[in-house]
Amino acid sequence: MSNERTPLITSGVCGLSVTAAACGMAPDTAPDPGPGTPSKDPRKLNTFFGVMVPTILSMFSIVLFLRTGFVVGHAGLLQGLLMVVVAYTIISLTILSICAISTNGAIQGGGAYYMISRSLGPEFGGSIGLMFFLAKVFACGEYVLGLVEAILDVFGSDPESPVSEAIRVLPQGYCSVAVKPRDFIITHQGSGNQTLRYNASYTGFSATTLRNNLGSGYSLDYSTNSVMSFATVFAVMFTSCTGIMAGANMSGELKTPSVSIPKGTIVAVLYTFTVYVLLFILVSATCDRTLLIQDYGFLQRINIWPPFVTIGIYCASLSAAMCAMIGASRILHALALDHLFGLPLAPAAITSSSGNPWVAVLYTWGLAQCVVFAGQLNAVAGLVTVFYLLAYAAVDLACLALEWASAPNFRPTFQLFSWHTCLLGILSCLVMMFVINPVYSSGSIVLLLLLLLFLHYRSPTSSWGYISQALIFHQVRKYLLMLDVRKEHVKFWRPQVLLMVANPRSSCQLILFVNQLKKGGLYVLGHVQLGDLDTLPSDPVQQQYNFWLSLVDKLGVKAFVDLTLSPSVRQGTQHLLRITGLGGMKPNMLILGFYDSCTPEDYFLQDAAFCDSSIGRSSEGEYNFGVDLPSLQAHFPPVRHIESPRWLSPEEYVGIISDAIKMNKNVCLGRYFFQLEGEGKDSKVDGSERTIDVWPLNLLQPGSRDYQDVCSLFLLQMACVLNMSNKWRHARMRIFLNVETESSDQGWVVNEETFRELLRKLRIRASIRIVPWDSVVQHHAQPDREHSAEQMQTLSEGFLSAVNCMLMEHSSQAAVRFLYLPRPPAQRSQAQQYVGQLEAVTNGLGPTLLIHGVTPVTYTDL
Repeated sequence: MSNERTPLITSGVCGLSVTAAACGMAPDTAPDPGPGTPSKDPRKLNTFFGVMVPTILSMFSIVLFLRTGFVVGHAGLLQGLLMVVVAYTIISLTILSICAISTNGAIQGGGAYYMISRSLGPEFGGSIGLMFFLAKVFACGEYVLGLVEAILDVFGSDPESPVSEAIRVLPQGYCSVAVKPRDFIITHQGSGNQTLRYNASYTGFSATTLRNNLGSGYSLDYSTNSVMSFATVFAVMFTSCTGIMAGANMSGELKTPSVSIPKGTIVAVLYTFTVYVLLFILVSATCDRTLLIQDYGFLQRINIWPPFVTIGIYCASLSAAMCAMIGASRILHALALDHLFGLPLAPAAITSSSGNPWVAVLYTWGLAQCVVFAGQLNAVAGLVTVFYLLAYAAVDLACLALEWASAPNFRPTFQLFSWHTCLLGILSCLVMMFVINPVYSSGSIVLLLLLLLFLHYRSPTSSWGYISQALIFHQVRKYLLMLDVRKEHVKFWRPQVLLMVANPRSSCQLILFVNQLKKGGLYVLGHVQLGDLDTLPSDPVQQQYNFWLSLVDKLGVKAFVDLTLSPSVRQGTQHLLRITGLGGMKPNMLILGFYDSCTPEDYFLQDAAFCDSSIGRSSEGEYNFGVDLPSLQAHFPPVRHIESPRWLSPEEYVGIISDAIKMNKNVCLGRYFFQLEGEGKDSKVDGSERTIDVWPLNLLQPGSRDYQDVCSLFLLQMACVLNMSNKWRHARMRIFLNVETESSDQGWVVNEETFRELLRKLRIRASIRIVPWDSVVQHHAQPDREHSAEQMQTLSEGFLSAVNCMLMEHSSQAAVRFLYLPRPPAQRSQAQQYVGQLEAVTNGLGPTLLIHGVTPVTYTDL
């Protein structure tokens, strides 16, 4: 994907800009000319020749000579002036946007496409760019049709005359002022070889003629044989307003573009507006309606020297047609250089040795020839107007987005605009589109949406900068300020997860699983880089973000990434728990991988997305932010071998758990998740074959029979959250209640009914399984009363083995298990014992999540 300074063209034909940056030079620097070499300064045009002349010539198209009578004759003077006012109001609002964008930086080749794509991104810019190209193609065809009409009017044979005049030798068909009053007979070929005659007159200045031409008189258009209306006449008239961007496109050749573009464009528009208004009034006061409606070339009849009009028609038609064709080819060339549409437009990027995109010109010429086959200028005018209005609406949208984003670098020197003018310009363009032709308007919008979808699914990532990112930042900041942590309520609680990852190669399955567990909450991947910034020349963490973000893209998870540099993993985790997130979006849960002696597996060797064979699958020209697949694989180190030293000791691992609990964070430990399959983004698993097992009792403390403490309820909530995710929606959830059936106390029966009632209030759909564990409890030694409460009880290997066997017996076929995580010991010396107990209980179980909850998360009221 080309960047913002990609050289697009090397010539400045018809108002297309050539900037110094496009030639590989900085705008303010140029090579010193050698002796005898003339200086070639690309910025040499002033306001008059650089902006006013191109804009006026583009706006004085064929409409001025061949459709003035058409507009005034059908619409009348009052509605004709109304059309002019409406049209110029619409383009004036767009001009304000053009001036704002163009004075915020130099515009390169491509005109409106360059403005929109560099403001709204490749999807919207490419879609509108292609439609703007089609608009110019149709405009080129329209101007050629106008030229043909003029040629036939001068040289075409008269069907009423048996002998043709010397110069009127061409067969008929479609492929002012100091003159005395006179009458004309106008003839047209009707249906069935019938000749239609009309008596028309040029009255000179007459109040009666002016009064008769004030109102509308919509009738049959002799060129299309269809009855005209306000919308159809306005569509033809608006084509005279489609040249307003000619001056803005010259920014690269202007001495002072920030001054010339606003001044020249506005003066040109005021000048053409004045000319059209005066011409409408003069025509209404001197020509009767029949002359205006039945002869679109009437200016030749009433001019003091008819060749004046003929010369004007030929010059306007040829210059406008060539300008539209060359401009369209430059837009197509810019689209091809940006690789937005792939192979179909790839040849359009070919240029000659002088930089002329001749292939794009051939593309445009071929399409313009197809438009000429339409045969009638008025039939093409509606489509041209709709396409131009859509492009103008997009320019207004680009300016509106830049204004709403409030980016510090958007500071145009032209200040006579606001978001109100941009929004009004968008609405007026869209309304007039549907007034002119609802069918064409609907079709153009559908085409735009299809192009948007096509470019979106091709995912053309660019380095142009995205206005969407600025708008999202603006809105997110506003809503984060509104997200008041003091207004939090338990019934709206959701998990906000910080998952600590040592090496993604061995943690991808856990990353994918937690993505299902977040329930629309915050999800952050945290990593601690060991080191001391005092001993390093620069921060090594900043260079790693792109690799981690590319990993997130590869896995397809909705997660943020937060990295830190710290002398120890424990201290770094504390940092992340404190500073990760913003405002009301901060982690309330810490998830860690399990600390054991298992040799981790390398997920990168198992997933096809990380294999070398998938390198060529990305779309051509896709921008990967400097991280391709080989560099991504090389960045993350190989998985740890069994003999490799560990960065984390058991004491530090248990200390991290204790720190999180002290900071009022819920803690989860995930083990054996490398065995979990079907969590990838391309997986079709819906959970119908899966089972979620929940053990809400603290299995390491048999004396605890409270199933409704905070930790047990948190366990149930997390299992329910998983059951609501896409890949687990149809999974069966089972809750196991451990009871001592042989004891004299039969309160477990009452507890079971109480627990069932609790599940009903919490709207948790699960089956309850009663598990007698008298045989397990008998291995449990009674706690020594001499030991302090802070000391962890020593559990026998027989008890731990019995608990593990019980879990294996009842939950061996489960897809995932939720177990109660006991509070870690306060004494550092017991950390190894604590980890050993957890390892023994979960040995060989399969994917297991040990959870310790510290915050209330369930609510039974509305």
